Amino acid sequence: MIRFQRIGRTNDPAFRIVLLEKERAAKTGRVNERLGTYNPRSKALTLDAARVKEWIAKGAQPTDSIHNLLISKGVIEGKKINVLPKKTLPKVEAAPEPAPVPEATAEPAVEPAEEVVSEASAKEETPAEVKE
Repeated sequence: MIRFQRIGRTNDPAFRIVLLEKERAAKTGRVNERLGTYNPRSKALTLDAARVKEWIAKGAQPTDSIHNLLISKGVIEGKKINVLPKKTLPKVEAAPEPAPVPEATAEPAVEPAEEVVSEASAKEETPAEVKE
């Protein structure tokens, strides 16, 4: 697999472009071959294009980021691959559902209030009848 190996200081990234087995981590340093370097801040790229093409012909697979870099520099041809994660859109259907629920709860709240008023008026009538 052709992939990036991060080198450089904290907050100052730089990458080696290396060839290694897919199961190995790039941090171990056990690479089969160094193919070039890339600095994303200055966009500086040093690359052995002939060796990259040779390894791809032998079956080495570049990562998506390396693939896009090789296409933009003209080493290989093809379409770029979207490496950014897909955005999740908010659901439009979720907004109308909560709106009817408060209306349903508002109606029962009005009915008991009327009952309380009627009970209060009934209590007022009874003392008046007692006085007469």
